[in-house]
Amino acid sequence: MSLIDEADFAPLDVLAEHRSALWADQREYVRSHSTLLQRVWNGQEPPVRVEDLPSLPLVDKDLLRASQREDPPFGAYFATDRGHVRRVHRTGGTTGEAMNLALSAADAEQTALIGARAQRAAGLRSDDIVVHCLNYQMWMGGYTDHATLEAVGAAVVPFGVGNPALLLRTIRDLGVTAISCTPSYPAVLEQVLHDEGVDPRSLGLRLGLFGGEAALDVPGFRQRLEDTWGFAARNSNYGVTDVMCNFAGQCESQDALHFMAMDVLHPELIDLVSTEPLPWREGERGELVLTHLARECQPLVRFRTGDIITIESVDPCACGRTAPRFRVTGRADDMVVVRGVNVFPTSVAALVASDPDLSGEYLIRLTGPGPYDRLPLEVEQARESSLAADEIQARVGDRARRDLRVTADVRVLPHGALPRTEGKTRRVVRDPA
Repeated sequence: MSLIDEADFAPLDVLAEHRSALWADQREYVRSHSTLLQRVWNGQEPPVRVEDLPSLPLVDKDLLRASQREDPPFGAYFATDRGHVRRVHRTGGTTGEAMNLALSAADAEQTALIGARAQRAAGLRSDDIVVHCLNYQMWMGGYTDHATLEAVGAAVVPFGVGNPALLLRTIRDLGVTAISCTPSYPAVLEQVLHDEGVDPRSLGLRLGLFGGEAALDVPGFRQRLEDTWGFAARNSNYGVTDVMCNFAGQCESQDALHFMAMDVLHPELIDLVSTEPLPWREGERGELVLTHLARECQPLVRFRTGDIITIESVDPCACGRTAPRFRVTGRADDMVVVRGVNVFPTSVAALVASDPDLSGEYLIRLTGPGPYDRLPLEVEQARESSLAADEIQARVGDRARRDLRVTADVRVLPHGALPRTEGKTRRVVRDPA
């Protein structure tokens, strides 16, 4: 078995030796089975030592998309026999065309066990009943995340998306204690409960397990969720679908993400501009790059995730875990350049969430490829706000200049005008010119 029991508590030097041993086998596997990687490396031999992986070229999402178009359905990086495939998923396509993802039995088991580490760290227990509210229609967040919840030992209600009124009845009828969904989905349920005159806290949920969006890192958002629902809100589910759907999560002691897969994924950090490797140390910020060390169907080596992270600590946590901690501070493909200033949705979210006259919902609607002179920002008035829209508009514009250092074209919409979604909420919409 490639996994180490309780790897999230194991000494980092032990994990490093384990990764080196796995790479020795994975190196031979990909050099002989992955046509795409052979082409990318162009005759270059993969290094013997896992520490020397930066000598190899990077692989990105565009390369994988092109490979699946040219060699459907799984691309030229599919590295095993079709008969070994036990499950097929598809990405949501929120950042481009959808991708087909294949898992062998070993791939699926590994994914479930590592995801269970994250769910367990967040506080899920074997005596919990957890309702899972993500899309089961081929998306990794559906059945695969369901499997991580089951691997903890909890009873899982496979609800999926749609029919929030039935979901709320199910929570009451079954005595559900935890909910697994995106951070934006409780807002959908709050609208239904508001219409019914029901306090969300009366449902008795003790734990909210969230993933798929960065909202929990927005100042004030987590506290609002916990105050409204009465549960502990935890980021229990961070992953990169092409690599592994859940390999990092928050523990009960702090709110950064523990990297839970140090036994089977090799992480790197690269500079956002030069792509040169950066040290994996506290305070360093860059793009996360990942390499599979034990993957059968679609192994990736030096895959650019597009996620920009900051290493928070490589020291043991108060919870006892040695797994390094990091925060996701943005996505390279969501970055908006306004007069030379890099603006990320997480920064906009912090601005919007801190205004008591706004609901917290927002949308950045871009026209053309950019760069842009102004940030086009749609915000939504809070239900209880009585302030005039032009006053809110002026205040948000002032804060954008002060906090984001950009000029914003602010449009204030009435409460409920922006969509609430059951899956990932798109905060940046790019319209053609």
